[in-house]
Amino acid sequence: MTTQRVIVTGAGIAGLAAALRLHRAGWDVLVLERAAERRSSGYLLNLHGPGYDAAERLGLLPALRAKDIGFFTSTLVHPDGREKFTIPAAVAQQAVGARALSLFRGDLETALYEAVSATVDLRFDTTVHSLEQDPDGVEVTLSDGSTERADLLIGADGVHSAIRALAFGPETDYLLDLEHMVAAFPLTDVSDHVAEGTGATFLGPRRTAAVMNLGPGRSSAFFTYRGYDTHARPALTTAFGDLGGGIAHALHQLPDDAYFDTVGQIVMDHWHHGRVVLLGDAAWCVTVFAGYGAALALHGADHLGATLTAHPGDLPAALTAWETALRPEVTKRQALARKGIARFAPPTTYHVQMSELMLRTIALPGIRHLVARAIRRANN
Repeated sequence: MTTQRVIVTGAGIAGLAAALRLHRAGWDVLVLERAAERRSSGYLLNLHGPGYDAAERLGLLPALRAKDIGFFTSTLVHPDGREKFTIPAAVAQQAVGARALSLFRGDLETALYEAVSATVDLRFDTTVHSLEQDPDGVEVTLSDGSTERADLLIGADGVHSAIRALAFGPETDYLLDLEHMVAAFPLTDVSDHVAEGTGATFLGPRRTAAVMNLGPGRSSAFFTYRGYDTHARPALTTAFGDLGGGIAHALHQLPDDAYFDTVGQIVMDHWHHGRVVLLGDAAWCVTVFAGYGAALALHGADHLGATLTAHPGDLPAALTAWETALRPEVTKRQALARKGIARFAPPTTYHVQMSELMLRTIALPGIRHLVARAIRRANN
């Protein structure tokens, strides 16, 4: 039987997970990444539910457990950095249960890279300039002028996917702008206002800022606010320059290459067309407001490999089955993200007060069990 070949664009979580899963299923895998080298940073993410299950099936848990940050105390602060109240680590731990990991995005990508780098063809600084399909395969022309042919092309190249533009049409046809910006970057130095092993969060009308002090090389800052800007430094200074304490200290460390982008979802009626399929943020992008992007990327990649294996020789049936099974979860997560905007960037002072009241309430021992049950129902 002839070995099937797949081209994966994007060496992020979705792309590397797909490469790993399909290689183990017997496919010949080529991964193309537009960046000149592997990325190793990123914001904090939680891995639980189907995403944790997928990581387990992919054999990633030993490497990921070694990088697990665990749960930490979170403190809400006044604009000047003074403490308002604290949410114990036990609250989050009880909410998500034992089958959960807290990781930096770069650590998850590193675990995936180390699992595939010796077994698949991975080319950096390479993009797809054009593609053509026929009944037997898909052919791509690369940025270096060469061509490659495969049985399947997976577009896992992020929210601004070039593969989506080539195979499905312009980004504007699918992008739902949620009218917010998000920034995240690592910290080399954390203010004494934020004790090691804790996080400090300012929650204000139409904006949130957070600093996580998890020790040397493990600390980071996160900002989100309502608006639209193209340059991080002046935009974040305008939006958060009035804050003090650990958040002001973090903002002074803003690097030129900080992650800074609009918050938007990709909404599509179908994620596959012929021999091209989209995966992860390229297909659905639930956004940081959902807090489930990495989990869905792993789950989607793992399930894609499973359905391709279950439908040998029938690519249309496999892709249809994969999409049918995954779409309800994606639809739910996107809806939760849109509702979650008010949690990340409350529209008014009243909404801030209600959010703080809710956080104070769920920290009460008698309420934690009810919250934990509700969160686990949403994640399963």
